[in-house]
Amino acid sequence: MYTIGEVAELLHISAHTLRYYEKEQIVTPLRDASGDRRYNESHLKWLQFVIKLKETQMPIAIIKKYASLFKEGEHTAADRLKLLEEHKESIQKQMHILHTADEMLEHKISSYRTLIGQ
Repeated sequence: MYTIGEVAELLHISAHTLRYYEKEQIVTPLRDASGDRRYNESHLKWLQFVIKLKETQMPIAIIKKYASLFKEGEHTAADRLKLLEEHKESIQKQMHILHTADEMLEHKISSYRTLIGQ
């Protein structure tokens, strides 16, 4: 079991972020006899997934929806699949945009290097 501080350090996020995720019902840590938050390996894996979704620009509202569906059980699997497929499509579009921008920048950089004689 991990404390909120240990999880924050392990995942490179703040304790504030963990409390926010709890408030938004994205994660539900266990509580010890003193009422302190405790996280297990399952929580860590879930939070790593949530962090990756955030890093890939999934809105908190959609992450909350996904978490809610997950808590409802297996009968929501099709809805969860749809959310993830839509997000994957969004990521692929963003990757295309970034690839195109990278190519454009590479061309400009090459032009400037030629211009200044590098």
